[in-house]
Amino acid sequence: LGNKASFLHNTFQMYLGTTHTLQTSPANCINLDTNTQGSKGSETVGRGLWRLEVKLSHLSINNIVMIKTFDFKDLSALKSLNTSCNWISHVDNGAFSDLVVLQELNLANNRLNTLSDHLFQVLGNLSVLRLDHNHIKIVSSSTFQNLFSLNVLNLTSNQLYVLKKVQTILLFTHLQELYIASNGFTFFQSQDISNKSIGLRVLDLSQNPMRIFRITADVLPKLHYLNLSYSGQNGSMTWDEPDRSFLSNMKSLNLSGVHMSLKEMSVVLQSLNSSLTSLILSHLGEDRITALANIACHITTLTTLSLHYNNMSFVSEELLKSCTYLIKLDISHNALTHPSHQSFSSMKQLTTLDLSNNRLSSVPNATHNIQSLTILDLRYNTINKLGSFNFANLTGLTYLRLFHNEITDIKGNVFQDLQDLKLLDLGRNSIPSLRYVFKNCLQKLENLQLGGNMLRTIHKGDFESLQNGLVNLKMLHLASNRMSQINIRATMFRGLTALETLDLSWNRIKYLHYGELKSPPFSLLPSLKILIISAQHPFGMLNIPSNFLHGLKYLLAFSARSLNIKSFHPDTFIHTPQLWSLDISLNEFTALSKELFHPIPRLNRLYLFKAQLQSLDFLIGANLTQLSYLQVRKNDFTVVSETMIRSLPALVYLDLQDKTFTCDCKNQTQVVDAYDFTCNYPVNLGGTKLLDLDTHYCSVDIGFYFISSTSLVLLTLLGSFIYHLLRWQVVYAYYLFQAYLYDTKRRNVRVTHQYDAFVSYNGHDEPWVLRELLPELEGNQGWKLCLHHRDFQPGKPIVDNITDAIYGSRKTICVISRRYLESEWCSREIQVASFRLFDEQKDVLILVFLEEFPDQQLSPFHRMRKLVKRPTYLSWLRAGEHTRVFWQKLWVALETRDCLAEENPILSGVDRK
Repeated sequence: LGNKASFLHNTFQMYLGTTHTLQTSPANCINLDTNTQGSKGSETVGRGLWRLEVKLSHLSINNIVMIKTFDFKDLSALKSLNTSCNWISHVDNGAFSDLVVLQELNLANNRLNTLSDHLFQVLGNLSVLRLDHNHIKIVSSSTFQNLFSLNVLNLTSNQLYVLKKVQTILLFTHLQELYIASNGFTFFQSQDISNKSIGLRVLDLSQNPMRIFRITADVLPKLHYLNLSYSGQNGSMTWDEPDRSFLSNMKSLNLSGVHMSLKEMSVVLQSLNSSLTSLILSHLGEDRITALANIACHITTLTTLSLHYNNMSFVSEELLKSCTYLIKLDISHNALTHPSHQSFSSMKQLTTLDLSNNRLSSVPNATHNIQSLTILDLRYNTINKLGSFNFANLTGLTYLRLFHNEITDIKGNVFQDLQDLKLLDLGRNSIPSLRYVFKNCLQKLENLQLGGNMLRTIHKGDFESLQNGLVNLKMLHLASNRMSQINIRATMFRGLTALETLDLSWNRIKYLHYGELKSPPFSLLPSLKILIISAQHPFGMLNIPSNFLHGLKYLLAFSARSLNIKSFHPDTFIHTPQLWSLDISLNEFTALSKELFHPIPRLNRLYLFKAQLQSLDFLIGANLTQLSYLQVRKNDFTVVSETMIRSLPALVYLDLQDKTFTCDCKNQTQVVDAYDFTCNYPVNLGGTKLLDLDTHYCSVDIGFYFISSTSLVLLTLLGSFIYHLLRWQVVYAYYLFQAYLYDTKRRNVRVTHQYDAFVSYNGHDEPWVLRELLPELEGNQGWKLCLHHRDFQPGKPIVDNITDAIYGSRKTICVISRRYLESEWCSREIQVASFRLFDEQKDVLILVFLEEFPDQQLSPFHRMRKLVKRPTYLSWLRAGEHTRVFWQKLWVALETRDCLAEENPILSGVDRK
C-alpha cells in the first residue's frame, strides 16, 4: 500500500513538472489541502473532532479565537497540529499538556501577542514550531525552556523589535533554523543573541530595517545560510565582520533587494569568498548586477548564481566571463531578447540554465555549444519554432522545458542529438502535428508533455522510431488537445511498451453507447498504471465502452471526472483487477451498482465528489474491503448508515464536507469532522450541527429485549405444558367463565323455570334413571324433568344446552357414579350446577350417589368434595329395600324452594357416616 501511494505521489510530482514550496506569507491562508478539517468557520476547536486517535490535525482557516485548556485533551498520539490562519489571540497555559509526542505545531497567521511561561511546557518532542505572522511582542524568559528537541522556529512578521528577546530562545534550545524576518530589528549584533557558540545553521533576517549587521565573536560557527534580502533602509545598511573566520562555513547568501551600497555589498562578497557556494542577487536592477557580477564570479567556490527579477535585457559576453566554476545559473524573470552568442561560453561546468519568463523569440545561440548542460529551461517565452540546430551538441541534456511558448513548427531532426533526454516539455504551444518529430531519437525519453496544443491525431508511427521506439517513455501528457474518439486508436500508442502514465483529459472524445469497441485504444499499453480521461469537450464523454480499458491489467489509478456519464457498464473494470485509485467525480450517476466494484477488490481510494448520488447503499456488498479513503462531498444523500460504514472495514478517511444531513437515528454513526455538518431535517433541527444530535434515544435497551424475549420463551413453554397436562381443566375454566357471565346477566332477572329439575347422569347409568328415577318423579310425584336425550334442542351447542337446562330448572339432580366422575361432559354439568349453587346461595343442587366413594377419589373435584363434607346428598345404595324413604326425601328436596341447604330439615338429617 505504501509503495503504491509513494509511486502515485512521485508520478504526479513528475507530471506537474515542478515542486512548489510555500513561503511564509499571509497569502498562505488559501486552503490548499483537500484533506483538511478546516475552512468551515468554526469559532472553537470543537471536542467532537477527537473521537478518533488522530496523529495529524488540520484546523486552519477557521474563526477560532482562543485555545482552551481541555481543547486537545486525551490527544496523546497527535504528532502534527495545524491551527494557522485563525483569529487566535490567547492560548491557555497547559492547553497542549496532553500532546506529549507532538512534533510539529503551526500557530502561524493568528493574533497572538504574548508567549507565556508555561505555554509549551510539556512539548519536549516538538521539533518544528511556527509562530509567524502574529502580533507577538512579549516572550517570557522560560517560554522555550522545555523545548529540548526544537530544530526549526519561525517568528517571521511579528513585533519583537529587540534582538535580545531571541536570546532566551537560543539559550534553552538546540535550534538549527531560525526565521525572524520582518520584526522591526534595527541592529544585529552577535552579543545580542548569545555569548557562546551555538549550532544555528539557517538564519533569516530579511525585511528588517537594520542599519548594521555586526559579528564580533564566533557565535555562529555552523551557519550555512543567511538571508538579508530586503533589509536595511535607503541603502544605509553596513556589514561589520572584523574576522572573516567567524562565518567561515557560510554556503548560501541571499542579498536580494538589500538596502546596501555597492561598496558594502562588495565587502560582504569579499568576506565570504572562501566558502560561498550559492548566491541570490535578485531585485537589484541591471546596473547594480553589472557591477556585482564580476565580483561574485571571482568567488572560486561559487557554483550557483541567481540573477532573476533584475529587468535585464541583455547578457553580454563580459558580464559572466569570470564565472568559470558555475554549475547552476538562473536568469529567469528578466527582459532578455537576444543574449550574446558567447554569454555562457566560459562556463565549462554549467549543468543547469534557467532562461524562463523572458522575451526570447527563438532558442538563443548562446546555448548551442554548452556541452555540459543537463537542464535547460525556456518556459514562458515567445519562441515560435524549433530549428534543426537549436539543440546541436547538447548531447548531455536530460531536461528540456519549452512550456508556454508559441511554437507552431518543429523540424524533424531538431532532437536528434538529445540521446540522453529524459523530460521534454512542449506543453501550451500551438503544435498541430508530430509527424517525423521523434523519428530515430529520444530513446531514453521518460516524460513527454504535449498538453495544451492543437493536436488532432497521432499518426501511426509518430511514437515509433526506426529502431526501438520510445521504449523508455513512462509519462505522456496529451491533455487539452483536439483529439476525438476516431483518433484514439491502439496503433497511435505503438512502441510505448513502458508507458505508465497517460493523460487524455480535455480532448473531444465521445461515445454514444457503452457497447464493445472493435479495437480497444489501450490494448498495446501493457505497463500503464495511471490513466486520466477527465473533462472531454464539448458535452463530455457520455459513455465509457465496456471494453475501453481492455489490456490494462496493471492499471492502478483511473480518473474519469466530469464526463457527463450517467451509468457504467457492469464489466467496465473487469480488465483492471489491480485498480487502486478511482476518481469518477462530477458526473450524474444518481445511483451506482455494487456489481460495478466487484472486479476491483483492491481499490483503496474512491473519489465521488459532486456525483449527484442519492444514496451510498451501493457500497454495501461492493466488496471494497481495502478502501481507506472515500470522498463523497457535495452529493444529494442525507444519511450515512452504520451498515455502510461497517461494509468498509479498512476506511480511515471519509470526506463529507459541504453536506447537510437528516438528523435522526439513521445518522447516529459519527464521522470525523462531524461538528461541521449541518442538519437540514427535521425542520426544528435545521441549522444545528450533526454532532449535537442526541443519540441516547437511538440506543437499543439490551436488558429490555433480553427480559422480553426470556418472558416470551417462558410463557411459550408454560402454555405448552398447560396444554399438554391441564388441557381439559383449561377448557373447563373457559366454560365456567361462560357460566359466570350467564349467571351474572340473569341474576337480577326473575326467571320462570321450565322444568322442576334437570337430571345430570352418565350414559351407563341411564337404565337406573329410566326404570327407577323417571317413573317415580314424573309418574308418581308429578315433577317435570329435563333429560338429555329427550329435551335438549337439536343443533344447539351442547354447552349452551347444558347451561340453559341448568338455569331453566329449579333444581339439578346429579346422579353420581364412577362413570359419571370419569365423564368430561358430566363433570362440566356438575361444575356449572355447583357454580350456580354457590353464587346464588340457593338450594339448587341435589346429589344422588349410586356408589360409595372414598374422600381421596373425590379430591380432584374440589367443589364436589366440599359438598359431600356437608349433609346435602342422598345415597341410593344405603336406601336398600327401604326406597320409600329415599323417594320421600328426594320429593322434599325438590319441593324445597329458596332456602339454603343447611336449612332443609329433611336433608340435614342424612349423614354419610
